[in-house]
Amino acid sequence: MVNENVEDVTGDQDLVKGTRSDQLREMLEEMIVSGHLQPGTRIDESALVKQFRVSRTPMREAIKALVATGLLEVRPRQGVWVTIISLPKLMEMFEIMAMLEGQCAKYAARRATSEEIGQLLAIHKRLEDELVNQDADRFYAVNAEFHDALYHASHTEFVVEQTRLLRRRVSMYRKHVTYLPGRMAATIQEHGEIIAAIQAKDPKAAAAAASDHVNLLGDDMVDFIARLPRFLNPNQ
Repeated sequence: MVNENVEDVTGDQDLVKGTRSDQLREMLEEMIVSGHLQPGTRIDESALVKQFRVSRTPMREAIKALVATGLLEVRPRQGVWVTIISLPKLMEMFEIMAMLEGQCAKYAARRATSEEIGQLLAIHKRLEDELVNQDADRFYAVNAEFHDALYHASHTEFVVEQTRLLRRRVSMYRKHVTYLPGRMAATIQEHGEIIAAIQAKDPKAAAAAASDHVNLLGDDMVDFIARLPRFLNPNQ
C-alpha cells in the first residue's frame, strides 16, 4: 500500500521540502493509525529513507512532527519508537473520547441537515451489509466513515478537531474493540439509536447514545483488555 504512494512523494522534484515532509508525515501517520506500524515498533530512519526514496531531511522533519503529536516517542539512547500508551492512560483517553463524541452528536441533533442525516443513514446501511459479510477490517473502515459523517453533521470546528485528533491517537488500540464477539452487531444497534436521536432533534438523547457507544464498560472493557497486545496487558 505504501509503495503505491511513493511516486506522490518523489515524482515531482519541484515540490518544496515542507510539502515533501508533510506527505511523508501523512503516510507514516496512516501506517501507525492503521496498525501497519504497531505500538512499540522502532523507527528505522535509514530503512524508511530507502523505502520512500527521499533524503534524510524531510524524513526527519516528518518524524519530528509525529513525535510532537504523540504518535512517536524518543527514547534516550534508543532512538524513535511508535508510542505505547499505558493501559490507565488509554482508558482515560477512551473516556474523554466518549465525552467528545457525545458533544458531536449533541450538536448534530441541533444542526444536522436532511442531507447529512441521509448520509448517516446510507453509511449505516453499508455497515449492515458488512455485518452480513462478517469482515471486521472492512466493518471498521466503514464505521470510521460513519463517525466522520457524524462529526461533519455537528458543524462545530473545535470539538471536531479535538475528537479527530484523539480518535487517531487511539485508533490502533480501538480497532481491537471491533473484534470482540457481538461487537459489530452491537455497533449497528447503537448507531441506530444515535441516528434516531438526531432525527428526533433530541440533543440530550443523541449525546448519551454516542457517549455510551464509545465508552467501554463492564464486560466490554474486560474483554477488550484481554485482547490487547501483551506489552499492554501484564496479566497475559
